Amino acid sequence: MPSNTLLPVLTRIAESLERLAPPPLDASILNDTSQDAFLWQGANNTLLPISNIHAVPLTLLKGIDHQAEKLLSNTRFFARGLEANNAMLWGARGMGKSSLVKACLISVNEEQRAHNEPPLALIEIPRDDLSTLPRLLALLRQSKRRVILFCDDLSFETQDADYKSLKSILDGGIAGRPGNVVVYATSNRRHLMPRNIIENEAGDAINPGEAIEEKVSLSDRFGLWIGLYGASQDHYLSIIEAYAKDRQLAINEEELRRRALQWAMQRGSRSGRVAAQFITALTAELSEQ
Repeated sequence: MPSNTLLPVLTRIAESLERLAPPPLDASILNDTSQDAFLWQGANNTLLPISNIHAVPLTLLKGIDHQAEKLLSNTRFFARGLEANNAMLWGARGMGKSSLVKACLISVNEEQRAHNEPPLALIEIPRDDLSTLPRLLALLRQSKRRVILFCDDLSFETQDADYKSLKSILDGGIAGRPGNVVVYATSNRRHLMPRNIIENEAGDAINPGEAIEEKVSLSDRFGLWIGLYGASQDHYLSIIEAYAKDRQLAINEEELRRRALQWAMQRGSRSGRVAAQFITALTAELSEQ
């Protein structure tokens, strides 16, 4: 093929390859301190800004004062440039684990801005993108902004190797975790894996103790463990009353409590999530009257 016709073909091939290649890592988006939250998109190595964080105010998270203070203190330390732990929030579903993470971020960033200090960034990494963690950390090393890396509803199954990627950045690995990053995770499981998997692998192993240690060592690498347990009736009703007061719902206390308990019985559980769903339905109903 003559060179005058070969060159355009090679040029088109090169341009096609450039379009297929992932974009270069760019941490400059974190310089915009008006943005508090981002979603990591591992497929194309980008951070998607989340302008409005879907969060419940810290004052409305009732019955978890001790847990909230522990996470809030850790988050404050980190925002101020002090040593802070990776945190694992585990326990009953619907009890506000992810809500607490977001509420603490918002509260601490309000304090930071009030003192003209840089706010934290919250970056959520989807469970299915954990294998891209090394690329995300490479990006975060380019930035001076302090970042909470958030893994929501984290759990692993028996053939799942992604937990090793997370384990290496929590404590260990050659590169380690950047100094401007901490990891917050939530899970319904204390050890992130089903108990039957841990027990089965222990039974099949030559050394059962080593099999168990391998599976629970991931959760051990979180320096701060915060447990959120199922709601008692009084706890559940305190959440309901706080939401109703915040929304200024026109309903007397006795009727509110009666209907809230009836709703919980129909759902078969009491939790912050169930309380929020009840308030959503009640707000809509009362707005039509």
